[in-house]
Amino acid sequence: MLLGVNIDHIATLRNARGGQEPDLVESALICEGCGVAGITTHLREDRRHIKDADVKNLKSVLKTRMNLEMAMTDEMQKIALETMPAACCIVPEKRQELTTEGGLDVDSQLERAIKFVKPLTEAGIAVSLFIDPCEKQVSAAHKTGAQFIELHTGQFSEAFGTDKEEIEFEKLKAATIYAQSLGLQVNAGHGLNYQNVFRMKEIPNLIELNIGHSIISRAIFVGLEKAVKEMKELVG
Repeated sequence: MLLGVNIDHIATLRNARGGQEPDLVESALICEGCGVAGITTHLREDRRHIKDADVKNLKSVLKTRMNLEMAMTDEMQKIALETMPAACCIVPEKRQELTTEGGLDVDSQLERAIKFVKPLTEAGIAVSLFIDPCEKQVSAAHKTGAQFIELHTGQFSEAFGTDKEEIEFEKLKAATIYAQSLGLQVNAGHGLNYQNVFRMKEIPNLIELNIGHSIISRAIFVGLEKAVKEMKELVG
């Protein structure tokens, strides 16, 4: 499997004091130097961490793939089409949430999702929909024309080490197999860490894991390069 690193919380730390430290571009280049498959940034509506200038700066320097996480809004579609990241991951978004709380409900807004995805794919951007691991959402995601889904692993991560772990794991596995039968490529992420990520290797043909908070937290103690390399070894 490939590893994509989400660097949002480097920006969170920078924004806590203002200024430019820690430098977001430097952090992305360190990750890139470790051989990761991509750099993920979430440009939220409230710009709580990643800013518009960050997206432009990263796009101008990265040699690896930039994955832009964003809500399904006209503003974000316009930014994506102007910036042209290699990939976009469409996520649900609430202003009050600390982090993304669940998958995008594609099924209930299928027509809107189809219209949103089409200009992105026509522009050559690889589109992923961040969804919960259930057949209804996988089927709806397939109908949008997106090439990828990213399965929300939050429930599995919360259940890890409890009697609900296998239930949540089997949901991920079943959703992956079903999505692949439809021709979708499958990524996964949210809440994965150094303790639970090994279970993702039990799911057939996952393409990429996108991990951020755990890596940045580990980096406080061992440095970003070592934290990324440790996770890359666990994932690979």
